[in-house]
Amino acid sequence: MIGRTQWAIPEGFIPETSHGPPEMESHETVCLLNATDAAAHVAMTVYFEDREPVGPYEVTVPAERTSHLQFNEFDDPEIPRGVAFASVIESDRPVVCQHTRLDSRQAENALLSTMAYPGER
Repeated sequence: MIGRTQWAIPEGFIPETSHGPPEMESHETVCLLNATDAAAHVAMTVYFEDREPVGPYEVTVPAERTSHLQFNEFDDPEIPRGVAFASVIESDRPVVCQHTRLDSRQAENALLSTMAYPGER
């Protein structure tokens, strides 16, 4: 099996503004790959510099599937824009986790993508 059951993304930030059409809205995304033969139940907790953590936000990634989740769409509670955050992703099955940011605050968009830090589990 590939993947881990625990991942960390130490850097997160959803810009307050965007430039261009709605599909170019600034956002943070976590991409999850479940290459196992059973559904993965994933919980994401978000941490801040000056407030209590929020979550966990829960999602199920079906067997042998991928899921792309925008932090912008987490709404209970909503992740604030313009505030630095970090996240920990925990799963009951091994998954692979990637972090992507689209920053469209100016006309020259920036896209960043990197692998999350895998935990020991």
